[in-house]
Amino acid sequence: MKIAFFFVLFATQIAFSQEDNKETTYPMRTFYDLFKKEDSIKAEKPDKKTSLIILPTLGYQPANGFTLGFISQYSFKKNPENKISLISGGASYSTKKQILTYLKNNMYLKDDTFFLSGDCRYYVFSQSNFGLGSAIIPYGEAYDNFDLLAIEQPMKYNYFKFHETVSYNLLPNFFAGAGIHIDAYSKINDELLDVSNDKHTYHYDYSQKYGFNPEQYGVKGMSLNFIFDTRDNLINTNNGLFFNLNYRFNPKINTTQQQSTTLLLESRYFIPLSKTNKQHVLGFWSYGQFVTSGHLPYLNLPAIGWDQNSRSGKGYIQGLIRGANLVYFETEYRFPITRNQLISGTVFANATTASDVAGSVKLFQSIQPAAGIGLRILLDKKTLTNFVVNAGLGRGSQTFYFNDGEGF
Repeated sequence: MKIAFFFVLFATQIAFSQEDNKETTYPMRTFYDLFKKEDSIKAEKPDKKTSLIILPTLGYQPANGFTLGFISQYSFKKNPENKISLISGGASYSTKKQILTYLKNNMYLKDDTFFLSGDCRYYVFSQSNFGLGSAIIPYGEAYDNFDLLAIEQPMKYNYFKFHETVSYNLLPNFFAGAGIHIDAYSKINDELLDVSNDKHTYHYDYSQKYGFNPEQYGVKGMSLNFIFDTRDNLINTNNGLFFNLNYRFNPKINTTQQQSTTLLLESRYFIPLSKTNKQHVLGFWSYGQFVTSGHLPYLNLPAIGWDQNSRSGKGYIQGLIRGANLVYFETEYRFPITRNQLISGTVFANATTASDVAGSVKLFQSIQPAAGIGLRILLDKKTLTNFVVNAGLGRGSQTFYFNDGEGF
């Protein structure tokens, strides 16, 4: 909550915004401008083609504990008419003795002829499992006595991820391409597992049933991708539609990997609500992840919080809802607070449904909702990159975290 207080402290120094019929003429200001002289701000070149942001971070998330590290973002575009490209990276260490490193990219190259999207991570990680399917959080009278800690099963493991797709522009705003995907899990330690005393875990029983080594496994495959993108800014979108279809094939590799196929369908749609202030935006984000054949190892099953930006399921602990198939929907209203765009806010609501593997819990049989609020502080005028603080409340779960860039 210290970060939220930090933002409010600055917000009190600036008048709050009022929507009127004329376009706002107040000069845009970023967090960094608070420490600059007015003359130096006016002398800055407004047509920069690149932007670099590096920030130290001190935060908290239930899955990580308190974290200390840095986040960075490099954005660029060759010509004004081109789409913005983004490379982001960071590293942090948590009070749960986690090491979290990542490097991600969403880039339009060669005058928007190619679109590259990548997600590379190495985690020395710990995360609890809670079972499969969204029905793990009950409804009705059973919820009155529900205790999330009673079904929690802590686990430690190392995780390496390398996903990269390359797509080619075939038609206006339409791309098609292919990708390579590698997920490797090692040094898996089920902390509550004690086979000799017949104390099993969700992860162990699943691994035994479907033939996975419960101590290490991986998923390596290739994908076909189809993308339609009319967004005006992939970092902070005011208007446009993004749609992605990703079909992944994971071949059988000796005894270390079973054959499987998965399908990802994702859409993001943004509606501007004001002609005079672009900060009034209504956004919709939905995606579905489906295991269409074969079986994935437990930790690779679709789960909230494991999208490219790790932002889905706000209000719930990362990985809390997991299943063979998962559908997620979120809507968010983004609005200005200060006239100079330094401070803005959001309110959001989301819903998640997931099936188990055995078929006893089907999609949409159980739906878990969540809602929350957020504050934003502007870091970069060119890309409209914000520093983000969100607080979410779900059923039996709550989260508080911050990062750079919007959730979707």
